[in-house]
Amino acid sequence: MNKVVGFIGCGNMAKAMIGGIVKSGLVKPENIIVSDRYKDSLDFVFNEYGVKTTKDNKEVAKTAHIIVLSVKPNIYDLVISEIKDIVSNDVIIVTIAAGKSIKNVEDAFGKDTKIIRTMPNTPALVGEGMTAISPNEKISQEEIKDIIKIFESFGKIEIIDEKLMNAFVSTSGSSPAYVFMFIEAMADAAVLDGMPRNKAYKMAAQSVLGAAKMVLETGKHPGELKDMVCSPGGTTIEAVASLEEDGFRSSIIKAMRKCAQKSKTMSS
Repeated sequence: MNKVVGFIGCGNMAKAMIGGIVKSGLVKPENIIVSDRYKDSLDFVFNEYGVKTTKDNKEVAKTAHIIVLSVKPNIYDLVISEIKDIVSNDVIIVTIAAGKSIKNVEDAFGKDTKIIRTMPNTPALVGEGMTAISPNEKISQEEIKDIIKIFESFGKIEIIDEKLMNAFVSTSGSSPAYVFMFIEAMADAAVLDGMPRNKAYKMAAQSVLGAAKMVLETGKHPGELKDMVCSPGGTTIEAVASLEEDGFRSSIIKAMRKCAQKSKTMSS
């Protein structure tokens, strides 16, 4: 890709994206420009990836063909007001903030703007992210392909209707936290049974990773894969029965519905 990619804001998600893009060879480091008010963040991406850095958001707006707004949602309007008169009509604006709809961003720019709303998740930090993408009607198919290449450099993507974004937040955006809690609980139980904690975390995490890969790579229904582990009268079905007795699946569904509703409230 010969386009210049700019990042306004250099938090963890931006660093993960920059790392993925550079390591994949998709964009040369000299064609990436990053702005942030914190020198330490800029020094990190410069030393780690060799990208251009600046404290001036306007410099990114003048230079980049694709601009990723990787700042907190509460300062989106402030940043947009700073750059909107500089950004040309052919520049693609990529958002990664929860609660910021395409309309919110269009209204903030106050002019025809190419906008792609995205929602990556934190496993992007290890190259295993899951990102949802929703473009506005001003984005061409070729431009969508460029954005897909960026996000595929650190994980998988799905193009979805924007109305499904709240459901995506609960399914992928927030769900790493649920999985971390599950791993921690599994490890705690193992420690209770005498397993050293470092080994318990490794075993629990690898089991979750392996189970997830089985779902993705076999194409089998999760219920079928679960049944393959549950021997009649065995240890696994004993654990499954206990989880069901305590409302394991219903508690997850309830939590995810609350998460989606909160996301919907933030977007309104």
